Amino acid sequence: MAAQARAHGGRYGKALAAVGAATALAAGAAAPATAAACAGGERYVALGDSYTSAPGVPEQSGGDCARSSVNYPSLTAKALHQKSFKDVSCSGARTDDFWRAQGANPPQLDALGRNTRLVTIGIGGNDIGFGEIIGTCAQLSAGDPAGAPCRKQYTAADGGDLLNQRIADTAPKIAKVLKAVHRKAPHARVVLAGYPSIMPDDGVGCFPSVPIAAGDVPYLRDTEKKLNAMLREQAGKAGVRYADTYAATVGHDVCKAEADRWIEGARPSRPAAPFHPNADGEQAMARPVITQARGR
Repeated sequence: MAAQARAHGGRYGKALAAVGAATALAAGAAAPATAAACAGGERYVALGDSYTSAPGVPEQSGGDCARSSVNYPSLTAKALHQKSFKDVSCSGARTDDFWRAQGANPPQLDALGRNTRLVTIGIGGNDIGFGEIIGTCAQLSAGDPAGAPCRKQYTAADGGDLLNQRIADTAPKIAKVLKAVHRKAPHARVVLAGYPSIMPDDGVGCFPSVPIAAGDVPYLRDTEKKLNAMLREQAGKAGVRYADTYAATVGHDVCKAEADRWIEGARPSRPAAPFHPNADGEQAMARPVITQARGR
């Protein structure tokens, strides 16, 4: 298997370069200034990270925040005929960026106000280190494509799973975000969106086109499911709605053929960031968000 990995060395170089781009997007260092939110808040405000903003999907705005005109918040606003709409989602956002400036971009919570009636949120992936995890797993796969080197990397000395711990550590941060949203926008319906189906739901990978080792595909799938389960639980505790974007995208993961792929892999064939939704993926994510926003 090591010989097979070396045989694909050129492909790994290109794939890992693309993964590096995804990691850079997840890091999200800076963004240009945006207009200050009105004191009362827009009627619909979208908060979140790159799975909300949709980097690389045309048409782009927001500088390094990389917001798409067809991301799921924009599609939700259109479906609900929301003329008062503000999208402050930003690539690389963590829960802390709801309170602090992300580069020149104001804290995301600043966009909310007493006039806000709908808030959608997509956050938590960067808190557990999405970009770092994908980059690490892709790099390790070259040396052990049939094994589970990434799972070994994230196994603690006592046998515990380090990514499970990261998810547990992120839970109170999500709870804090939801409480803050309620305080800032007390009259708003709040929808917390989960993450889409990135790895194949059946656990069967497609190495080397997507450089994730065979045993790490189900590991990463299960890790994402645990993250989504935590988000659903926090939504329930806070009395807000949860939009299941994972179920809405199963069968359209990074390993599917281009015509059926809604989440791009290490080397996107359609406009999108690596390991992020393309335009079809954002449209699919919008459907459960719209349903929850309508209260159905």
